Amino acid sequence: MSERARRLAPVVEMAERAERDAARKLGHCQGLVSQAEVKLGELERYRGDYQQQWISEGQQGVSGQWLMNYQRFLTQLETAIGQQNSSLQWHRENLARARELWQQRYARLEGLRKLVQRYLDEARAAQDKREQKLLDELSQRLNARRDD
Repeated sequence: MSERARRLAPVVEMAERAERDAARKLGHCQGLVSQAEVKLGELERYRGDYQQQWISEGQQGVSGQWLMNYQRFLTQLETAIGQQNSSLQWHRENLARARELWQQRYARLEGLRKLVQRYLDEARAAQDKREQKLLDELSQRLNARRDD
């Protein structure tokens, strides 16, 4: 390994850890978004079921007290849906930030890996050049001895 590539090894390791941490956080945020979407879906289905109950009960006639309770509960349910929508939006924004951070960390890591590879390629090319020069010198010496 070339000296320059060897000196970059700790930096690459740190970048790998940072990228893994960012990927882990991204996965966690994706899970939270999924949970928030499921919860919102459940609340909306529950609201639909509750409204269907209103239609069924309303056809048979309802008391004023039942109607007031229905309206109060429906208002609470709408509030909960609104709050869940806000929560979902907040989680999506966090997910977007986590994705952006992971992309930055990943790009930095890939840049470092390419730099290390370039250093290794340069070192290999320099070594090949030295070996070729040595072989050329040996070949010239052998030819010079044959001529003597």
